[in-house]
Amino acid sequence: MSMGTFEFTILLPALLAGLLVLSTHVPLGRQVLTRGIVFIDLALAQVAGLGVILMDTLGYEPHGWSAQAAACAAALLGALLLTWTQKRWGEVQEALVGTLFVAAACTGLLLLAHNPHGGEHLQDLLGGQILWTSPRDLIPIAVLYAAVLTIWFGFRQRLGDLGFYLLFAVTVTASVQLVGVYLVFASLIVPALAVRGMREGIQLPMGYAIGALGYAVGLLFSALFDLPTGPVIVCALVAVMALTWLANRRKS
Repeated sequence: MSMGTFEFTILLPALLAGLLVLSTHVPLGRQVLTRGIVFIDLALAQVAGLGVILMDTLGYEPHGWSAQAAACAAALLGALLLTWTQKRWGEVQEALVGTLFVAAACTGLLLLAHNPHGGEHLQDLLGGQILWTSPRDLIPIAVLYAAVLTIWFGFRQRLGDLGFYLLFAVTVTASVQLVGVYLVFASLIVPALAVRGMREGIQLPMGYAIGALGYAVGLLFSALFDLPTGPVIVCALVAVMALTWLANRRKS
Protein backbone atom coordinates (compact mmCIF):
# COMPACT_ATOMS: atom_id res chain seq x y z
CA MET A 1 0.00 0.00 0.00
CA SER A 2 1.54 3.35 -1.03
CA MET A 3 0.67 6.86 0.02
CA GLY A 4 -1.31 7.17 -3.23
CA THR A 5 -3.65 4.39 -2.11
CA PHE A 6 -3.54 5.21 1.58
CA GLU A 7 -6.83 4.09 3.10
CA PHE A 8 -7.63 5.55 6.49
CA THR A 9 -10.75 3.38 6.65
CA ILE A 10 -8.52 0.28 6.56
CA LEU A 11 -5.93 1.46 9.06
CA LEU A 12 -8.38 2.83 11.62
CA PRO A 13 -10.07 -0.53 12.43
CA ALA A 14 -6.61 -2.12 12.63
CA LEU A 15 -5.47 0.55 15.08
CA LEU A 16 -8.64 0.10 17.14
CA ALA A 17 -7.98 -3.65 17.20
CA GLY A 18 -4.49 -2.96 18.51
CA LEU A 19 -5.77 -0.60 21.19
CA LEU A 20 -8.32 -3.21 22.28
CA VAL A 21 -5.61 -5.84 22.58
CA LEU A 22 -3.44 -3.45 24.59
CA SER A 23 -6.33 -2.66 26.95
CA THR A 24 -6.07 -6.15 28.45
CA HIS A 25 -2.54 -7.17 27.58
CA VAL A 26 -0.71 -4.27 29.25
CA PRO A 27 -2.03 -5.03 32.78
CA LEU A 28 -1.85 -8.80 32.23
CA GLY A 29 1.68 -8.46 30.88
CA ARG A 30 2.83 -6.74 34.07
CA GLN A 31 1.44 -9.69 36.05
CA VAL A 32 3.21 -12.14 33.75
CA LEU A 33 6.54 -10.42 34.45
CA THR A 34 5.83 -10.41 38.18
CA ARG A 35 5.09 -14.14 38.15
CA GLY A 36 8.18 -14.87 36.08
CA ILE A 37 6.28 -16.85 33.43
CA VAL A 38 7.11 -14.74 30.39
CA PHE A 39 6.35 -17.37 27.78
CA ILE A 40 2.90 -18.33 29.07
CA ASP A 41 1.27 -16.12 26.43
CA LEU A 42 3.19 -17.79 23.62
CA ALA A 43 2.32 -21.22 24.99
CA LEU A 44 -1.41 -20.58 25.42
CA ALA A 45 -1.62 -18.70 22.13
CA GLN A 46 0.02 -21.63 20.38
CA VAL A 47 -2.34 -24.08 22.10
CA ALA A 48 -5.32 -21.96 21.01
CA GLY A 49 -3.92 -21.92 17.49
CA LEU A 50 -3.58 -25.68 17.62
CA GLY A 51 -7.32 -25.88 18.29
CA VAL A 52 -7.98 -23.84 15.15
CA ILE A 53 -5.60 -25.99 13.08
CA LEU A 54 -7.25 -29.16 14.35
CA MET A 55 -10.72 -27.95 13.32
CA ASP A 56 -9.37 -26.92 9.91
CA THR A 57 -7.84 -30.39 9.52
CA LEU A 58 -11.23 -31.91 10.33
CA GLY A 59 -12.82 -29.85 7.58
CA TYR A 60 -14.39 -27.00 9.56
CA GLU A 61 -14.15 -23.34 8.61
CA PRO A 62 -11.03 -21.94 10.41
CA HIS A 63 -12.75 -18.62 11.10
CA GLY A 64 -16.13 -20.04 12.11
CA TRP A 65 -17.70 -20.50 15.52
CA SER A 66 -16.57 -24.13 15.73
CA ALA A 67 -12.93 -23.11 15.36
CA GLN A 68 -13.38 -20.33 17.91
CA ALA A 69 -14.88 -22.79 20.39
CA ALA A 70 -12.05 -25.28 19.75
CA ALA A 71 -9.43 -22.57 20.26
CA CYS A 72 -11.02 -21.47 23.54
CA ALA A 73 -11.40 -25.06 24.76
CA ALA A 74 -7.77 -25.85 23.91
CA ALA A 75 -6.50 -22.73 25.68
CA LEU A 76 -8.60 -23.46 28.78
CA LEU A 77 -7.26 -27.03 28.90
CA GLY A 78 -3.76 -25.58 28.59
CA ALA A 79 -4.52 -23.17 31.45
CA LEU A 80 -5.76 -26.03 33.65
CA LEU A 81 -2.63 -28.01 32.85
CA LEU A 82 -0.36 -25.09 33.77
CA THR A 83 -2.28 -24.53 37.00
CA TRP A 84 -1.66 -28.17 37.92
CA THR A 85 2.03 -28.02 37.02
CA GLN A 86 2.41 -24.80 39.01
CA LYS A 87 1.27 -26.65 42.13
CA ARG A 88 3.28 -29.80 41.46
CA TRP A 89 6.49 -28.44 39.93
CA GLY A 90 6.42 -24.70 40.47
CA GLU A 91 10.22 -24.44 40.53
CA VAL A 92 10.42 -25.45 36.85
CA GLN A 93 7.17 -23.84 35.67
CA GLU A 94 8.88 -21.65 33.07
CA ALA A 95 10.54 -24.72 31.53
CA LEU A 96 7.18 -26.52 31.45
CA VAL A 97 5.55 -23.52 29.80
CA GLY A 98 8.25 -23.60 27.12
CA THR A 99 7.74 -27.32 26.65
CA LEU A 100 4.00 -26.83 26.18
CA PHE A 101 4.70 -24.15 23.58
CA VAL A 102 7.10 -26.23 21.50
CA ALA A 103 4.88 -29.33 21.74
CA ALA A 104 1.81 -27.39 20.54
CA ALA A 105 3.82 -25.71 17.77
CA CYS A 106 5.24 -28.98 16.47
CA THR A 107 1.86 -30.72 16.65
CA GLY A 108 0.40 -27.89 14.58
CA LEU A 109 3.19 -28.26 12.00
CA LEU A 110 2.51 -31.99 11.75
CA LEU A 111 -1.22 -31.41 11.23
CA LEU A 112 -0.44 -28.88 8.47
CA ALA A 113 2.24 -31.01 6.81
CA HIS A 114 -0.07 -32.33 4.06
CA ASN A 115 -2.34 -29.30 3.84
CA PRO A 116 -1.79 -27.43 0.54
CA HIS A 117 -2.59 -24.18 2.34
CA GLY A 118 -0.62 -25.08 5.46
CA GLY A 119 2.01 -22.38 5.00
CA GLU A 120 -0.67 -19.73 4.56
CA HIS A 121 -2.56 -20.90 7.67
CA LEU A 122 0.65 -20.89 9.71
CA GLN A 123 1.56 -17.38 8.55
CA ASP A 124 -1.93 -16.13 9.48
CA LEU A 125 -1.64 -17.73 12.91
CA LEU A 126 1.77 -16.25 13.66
CA GLY A 127 1.66 -12.86 11.94
CA GLY A 128 -2.09 -12.29 12.15
CA GLN A 129 -4.43 -10.45 9.82
CA ILE A 130 -4.87 -7.22 11.77
CA LEU A 131 -4.89 -5.09 8.61
CA TRP A 132 -8.10 -6.74 7.42
CA THR A 133 -10.00 -6.25 10.65
CA SER A 134 -13.49 -4.82 10.22
CA PRO A 135 -15.42 -2.77 12.80
CA ARG A 136 -17.92 -5.63 13.08
CA ASP A 137 -15.11 -7.99 14.16
CA LEU A 138 -14.28 -5.71 17.07
CA ILE A 139 -17.68 -5.66 18.77
CA PRO A 140 -17.58 -9.14 20.40
CA ILE A 141 -13.90 -8.63 21.26
CA ALA A 142 -14.70 -5.32 22.96
CA VAL A 143 -17.48 -6.94 25.01
CA LEU A 144 -15.17 -9.79 26.07
CA TYR A 145 -12.32 -7.46 26.97
CA ALA A 146 -14.67 -5.25 29.00
CA ALA A 147 -15.61 -8.31 31.06
CA VAL A 148 -11.94 -9.30 31.42
CA LEU A 149 -10.96 -5.81 32.60
CA THR A 150 -13.87 -5.71 35.06
CA ILE A 151 -12.77 -9.01 36.57
CA TRP A 152 -9.10 -8.05 36.58
CA PHE A 153 -9.39 -4.63 38.20
CA GLY A 154 -12.27 -5.58 40.45
CA PHE A 155 -11.41 -9.07 41.66
CA ARG A 156 -7.79 -9.91 40.77
CA GLN A 157 -6.80 -10.29 44.41
CA ARG A 158 -9.26 -13.18 44.69
CA LEU A 159 -8.44 -14.94 41.42
CA GLY A 160 -5.59 -17.16 42.59
CA ASP A 161 -3.48 -19.17 40.14
CA LEU A 162 -6.42 -20.99 38.56
CA GLY A 163 -8.47 -17.84 38.04
CA PHE A 164 -5.49 -16.02 36.53
CA TYR A 165 -4.66 -18.81 34.11
CA LEU A 166 -8.28 -19.21 32.97
CA LEU A 167 -8.77 -15.47 32.50
CA PHE A 168 -5.47 -15.28 30.67
CA ALA A 169 -6.40 -18.20 28.42
CA VAL A 170 -9.72 -16.65 27.36
CA THR A 171 -8.06 -13.30 26.66
CA VAL A 172 -5.19 -14.76 24.65
CA THR A 173 -7.57 -16.94 22.62
CA ALA A 174 -9.47 -13.88 21.44
CA SER A 175 -6.29 -11.92 20.81
CA VAL A 176 -4.49 -14.54 18.75
CA GLN A 177 -7.50 -14.79 16.44
CA LEU A 178 -7.38 -11.01 15.99
CA VAL A 179 -3.68 -10.14 15.72
CA GLY A 180 -1.65 -13.38 15.68
CA VAL A 181 0.82 -15.03 18.04
CA TYR A 182 3.69 -12.58 17.52
CA LEU A 183 1.64 -9.51 18.36
CA VAL A 184 0.02 -11.22 21.34
CA PHE A 185 3.46 -11.80 22.84
CA ALA A 186 4.76 -8.33 21.98
CA SER A 187 1.64 -6.60 23.32
CA LEU A 188 1.97 -8.40 26.64
CA ILE A 189 5.70 -8.23 27.23
CA VAL A 190 7.16 -5.19 25.44
CA PRO A 191 5.11 -2.43 27.18
CA ALA A 192 5.59 -4.20 30.53
CA LEU A 193 9.35 -4.30 29.99
CA ALA A 194 9.44 -0.69 28.83
CA VAL A 195 7.86 0.65 32.04
CA ARG A 196 9.75 -1.62 34.42
CA GLY A 197 11.52 0.53 36.97
CA MET A 198 9.14 3.49 36.61
CA ARG A 199 7.05 4.69 39.50
CA GLU A 200 4.12 2.35 40.21
CA GLY A 201 1.51 5.03 39.61
CA ILE A 202 2.62 5.78 36.04
CA GLN A 203 3.51 2.28 34.83
CA LEU A 204 0.05 1.39 33.54
CA PRO A 205 -0.68 4.65 31.65
CA MET A 206 2.86 4.72 30.24
CA GLY A 207 2.49 1.10 29.16
CA TYR A 208 -0.69 1.98 27.29
CA ALA A 209 0.98 5.01 25.68
CA ILE A 210 4.04 3.04 24.57
CA GLY A 211 1.89 0.27 23.15
CA ALA A 212 -0.41 2.67 21.30
CA LEU A 213 2.55 4.53 19.78
CA GLY A 214 4.13 1.26 18.67
CA TYR A 215 0.92 0.13 16.96
CA ALA A 216 0.38 3.50 15.27
CA VAL A 217 3.97 3.73 13.97
CA GLY A 218 3.95 0.09 12.87
CA LEU A 219 0.70 0.44 10.94
CA LEU A 220 1.95 3.62 9.26
CA PHE A 221 5.26 2.07 8.19
CA SER A 222 3.49 -1.06 6.99
CA ALA A 223 1.19 1.05 4.84
CA LEU A 224 3.96 3.27 3.47
CA PHE A 225 6.41 0.51 2.56
CA ASP A 226 3.97 -2.33 1.81
CA LEU A 227 5.42 -4.62 4.48
CA PRO A 228 3.72 -7.38 6.55
CA THR A 229 1.76 -5.54 9.20
CA GLY A 230 2.19 -7.80 12.24
CA PRO A 231 6.00 -8.06 12.10
CA VAL A 232 6.36 -4.32 11.44
CA ILE A 233 4.24 -3.49 14.51
CA VAL A 234 6.34 -5.86 16.64
CA CYS A 235 9.53 -4.10 15.48
CA ALA A 236 7.95 -0.70 16.14
CA LEU A 237 6.98 -1.74 19.68
CA VAL A 238 10.54 -2.88 20.38
CA ALA A 239 11.92 0.37 18.95
CA VAL A 240 9.62 2.46 21.16
CA MET A 241 10.68 0.39 24.16
CA ALA A 242 14.37 0.98 23.36
CA LEU A 243 13.79 4.74 22.99
CA THR A 244 11.95 4.77 26.31
CA TRP A 245 14.88 3.07 28.02
CA LEU A 246 17.33 5.56 26.47
CA ALA A 247 15.21 8.52 27.60
CA ASN A 248 15.00 7.15 31.14
CA ARG A 249 18.78 6.60 31.31
CA ARG A 250 19.44 10.20 30.30
CA LYS A 251 17.14 11.43 33.06
CA SER A 252 18.82 9.31 35.75
